[in-house]
Formats: sequence, C-alpha cells, structure tokens
Amino acid sequence: MRFVSHLGCPTCGATYPADRLMNLCERDGRPVQVVLDIDRLKSERGRDGGWNPARADLWRFGGLLPLDVADPDDCRHVVSLGEGNTPCLPYAHPWADRLKCRLEVKDEGKPYPGFGHNPTLSFKDRGMAMTVSMAKALGLTRLAVPTQGNAGDALAEYAVAGGLEAAIVMSPDTDLPVLGKVAAYAKLHPDLITLELVAGTIVESAQRIREHYVPAGFFSVATFQEPGWRTEGKKTLGLEMAEPAGDRLAERTWKLPDVIVYPTGGGTGVVGMAKAFDELQALGLVGDERPRMICVQSTATTPIVRAFDTGADDITPLPPGATIATGLNVARNVGHINVLRIIRESGGAAIAVSDDAIRSVIRDEWRDRRFAWSPEGAATLAALPEMADRGLIREGDRVVLVNTAAAEKYLPNIRTLLGGGL
Repeated sequence: MRFVSHLGCPTCGATYPADRLMNLCERDGRPVQVVLDIDRLKSERGRDGGWNPARADLWRFGGLLPLDVADPDDCRHVVSLGEGNTPCLPYAHPWADRLKCRLEVKDEGKPYPGFGHNPTLSFKDRGMAMTVSMAKALGLTRLAVPTQGNAGDALAEYAVAGGLEAAIVMSPDTDLPVLGKVAAYAKLHPDLITLELVAGTIVESAQRIREHYVPAGFFSVATFQEPGWRTEGKKTLGLEMAEPAGDRLAERTWKLPDVIVYPTGGGTGVVGMAKAFDELQALGLVGDERPRMICVQSTATTPIVRAFDTGADDITPLPPGATIATGLNVARNVGHINVLRIIRESGGAAIAVSDDAIRSVIRDEWRDRRFAWSPEGAATLAALPEMADRGLIREGDRVVLVNTAAAEKYLPNIRTLLGGGL
C-alpha cells in the first residue's frame, strides 16, 4: 500500500487511516474510497504511475492501484489469476453507421489472444481480485458477500486461490451455471467456501450477511460496503479504456472515450471509472474532459433512473421486479448517491430498457454477428435508440458499451434466444 494516503468519504469528506478495516463512513454511513498520494506516486513512479503495458492483467497499472506489484511488500499479497486487460472491440452495427460514431464493446466475458482473461468470465473478477489481495495485506481471513450471482462466483474463485474463507449468500433463483459452480466450490473446499441460499434478491442476502455472518467474524465485502477495494478493481475498466493503444502507444498518450454505456446494478464500476479519470487528470495524463456516463437499468428495477429523472440526489427504493438481467436487479444501494452525482457531472443520463428489448438484442446479435451478449451487456446496446433520441451521442464519438459477462453464465435462461448455439 505504498502510495495509499488514506481512506476518504466522497460524500461528507471524512478521512480515516489507510489501514482502517471498516465498512461505511462512520459519520454519514456512506461508502469510503481509497485515496492515493498522487504527488508521491508521480515522483517515484513517473508520469504514468508505473504503468507497465508488458504485463497482461489489471496489475499493469502499478502504483495507480492500492497494491503495486513493482513493490515487493505489496506484491507478496497480490492474488492474481490473469484478470482484466480485456479488449475494446470495434463493433459494426447499423446504429454506429446511423449515428456516425465509433462503437466499441468492452468484452469482459471471453478470452482473446494477446489480452488478459477474467477467470470466471465476468467483470466481477476485477473487484474480487483486489478485495482478496487487500484482505490478505491487512490480515483478514474471513470474507462474506451477498450477490446476484457473478460476485459470488468471483469471490469463491479468488478466496480459494488466496486461502481465505468466504461465505457467499445468494438467491436459489441465481442463474444455474453460477449457482452450480459456487456449490461445487463449497463441496470441494468445505473448509474455505460456505454457500447459503436465501429467498429474494441481493437485498435479503445482504440482510443475512449483516445479521449472521458479520457477528460470526466475517468481514462484509458487499457492494460499496468494504473500504473501496472493489471500486479499485473496477476502476481498471476505465484505465484500460484510456490507456495508450494503437497510434497512441509510441507517445504513451492517454485518451478517454466520449461516451461509456454501463449496465448498472450497484454501480461500483461507475464510481471506479470516475475515480480513475480523476486520478489520470491529477497525474497530468488527461484534461478535465469526462466521458458522458450512461447508466442502463432494467424497467423491472429502476432506482437510479427514477432518481435521475426527478432530479433527486439519492434514490427512493421500491420493491424489485423480475428481469432476465439479474445483475441489474438491485433495488437499493448505499452507493447510488455517488452514481447519480457522476452521471450528472459527466452530462450523462440514466435509461431503462425492457426485458423484451434485451432479449431482442441477445437473439438478433447472435444471429447477425455471432456475438454472445450477456443480458446486462445487451441492455447497453438496447439503450442506443433512446440515446440517439436524446442526442447523447454525437458524430465522431467513441462510444464504449460494457458487456459484463459471458452469455454462458446465463444458460439455460437465454438458450432459446441463441437457437441452442451455445
């Protein structure tokens, strides 16, 4: 933790020691973040913070992360399985032609030659790699997470790799490939992995964590509940979108996208990417420009969309609905206040799309382009027509859609949409 200055609450400004094992801010009950000593980082690691493009995983960003693999004391705690460093793929689509924009997909669910590989085929690996590594660095041995699915899969994988205990609480309605894998980990590693099924959504699972596992000595790493670790892992999405590539590589020139379209349940990735861009600006690598952040939700569960549309600073939760995009079924989260602030400051928007629209994208894109979208990722493409109507995409924009996981993780629910092709 060589370049970590302290923990800070972006909502009220409270600060805490860098090694404080805490959940929410003790002053206002909001999420805290890891704050880097940017001046020291720049002085010791150079203008780009020790960025090492030769490394094929998210740890390539060196001192821009809480644990810097170039530092021996930090490196011994890092648990890495090759996560991150996924490509931004050019995506040929009629909407790109119509809007005269450059459409890309940040594909988190599939390995590509020459890139990294999320081992559980989900962007959740970024946050859990950092969480398990930070837990080891700070002496924790027992972690607990409530989950819609993919976060539990990722925590099980990394906890076993790091030799930590993990309690994973999820709904019995979780997509079967994920549920089955976590159950297999619990059977194969009963000394490390505990799986508990609780009816409902992540809200009910979180209540079980608070009432049972935390009193039993587990440290909660629920979304935004840990001291910014999952945010630090997710911020690498933004760093990868901005890092030098192609004709910018020789000059090591960093450049942000114009628009990021992100499927938003809890919203850790939104907060993480915004933090990454602020840190790049502090290093002098980018200016004060920011991508317009478009947060996409399912019409079944729309806390952020409702708050954005009414001008509210924070959400007013309602009971969740049911959606094929299970990762979007988050009716309330203590970090949504920060997601809303970022959307507004970036000139972005919050958009809801129907399950019918999501299904159409999954079916049509597999048929026409043989691209397998996760339901959450498909929601970003389904949002393009409304984005066009609102003028959120301009001619020449670089627009990045985030496909958060592999379609295979949602079988058999989406098999019919793919014509049995997976």
